[in-house]
Amino acid sequence: MNKRMNIPYLDFSGMHDPMREELDAAWKRVMDREWFILGEEDRAFEEEFAAWCGSRYCIGVGNGLDALRLILLAAGIGQGDEVLVPANTFIASALAVSYVGAKPVLVDPDRETALITPEEAEKRLTPRTKAIMVVQLYGRVADMEGFKSLAEKHHLLLLEDAAQAHGAVQNGKRAGTFGTAAGFSFYPGKNLGALGDAGAVVTDDGDIAEKVRKLGNYGSSRKYYHDFTGVNSRLDELQAAVLRAKLPHLEDWMKARRAIAAAYETGIRNEHLRLLKKDEGNGYYTFPVFTARRDELLTYLENLGIHCQIYYPVPIHLQKAYADLGYRKGDFPAAEELAETGLSIPLYPGMTEEQVRYVMDALNEYAPGEKE
Repeated sequence: MNKRMNIPYLDFSGMHDPMREELDAAWKRVMDREWFILGEEDRAFEEEFAAWCGSRYCIGVGNGLDALRLILLAAGIGQGDEVLVPANTFIASALAVSYVGAKPVLVDPDRETALITPEEAEKRLTPRTKAIMVVQLYGRVADMEGFKSLAEKHHLLLLEDAAQAHGAVQNGKRAGTFGTAAGFSFYPGKNLGALGDAGAVVTDDGDIAEKVRKLGNYGSSRKYYHDFTGVNSRLDELQAAVLRAKLPHLEDWMKARRAIAAAYETGIRNEHLRLLKKDEGNGYYTFPVFTARRDELLTYLENLGIHCQIYYPVPIHLQKAYADLGYRKGDFPAAEELAETGLSIPLYPGMTEEQVRYVMDALNEYAPGEKE
């Protein structure tokens, strides 16, 4: 290795510094208007993000979890219903199902892609299954044509958890536009991130859009008149203004992500490490590598100044929160393997070629059982 470098897992400066004046102007617009909820910035961002996705409607909400929950509520999913959800996802995917009174039924992913498949999902169907929630994990897009066929065959609602898939594509379509509706998160670390919690629902279904909008605003479209027992989940004007400022830069940021990922995919050559199957439309929210001695690799990289992240070390079926589902260790072997062996390495706009090379060299020189 060359001289030691310090590489954070995520660094916002490469995105934020060049657009500092745009961000300042966005905040100033909101402060000058003195209108902070359900105003011009929210309406404009909804139009702009819907157009960017290639969808008819976008409804800003408080966060990604609320986006999924409101979709399910708007679709009439509730008590006694079942929704298929990947076993290897952030718990929010399952929580959204639980919050509407339905049951999350877990599906083991394909270990080569970390995504669920239509074939595996079909095995989990029961007469109570009402929807499939496909999670586009790590920015990768699942076999959506296959899932559309499965949903049509069994008369199921097809939903996307696109919280990690801003900019991901498949067959010319952006993630979030394959099913009836999709939930996005704009958590700060996402490909398109706010400066706090924020989310959105994207759909072509006018009825779903109208009901999501009402449900997120206390069940109301007219102040003090309530059609539903709704909740308070609205995209505030400050976050909407920030997202509007960032959206025009997203394509360039995606190019930067894909260039770094391409270097990793061609440059990481170590028999002790496994990469996921290449996905041409990947949005590269994260770049995971897999090894049987994951904790050892983490320590090795941290000692070299390379900071990494472990995503979802405990799959949903082994979480205490979902003990009542009755699953046991071994029920979802691929999800468990991914949880025990995955480590995400730095990837973000602004990384230099020197930094990328340093990370690759460190990974290529890694040998299990040997100290740095």
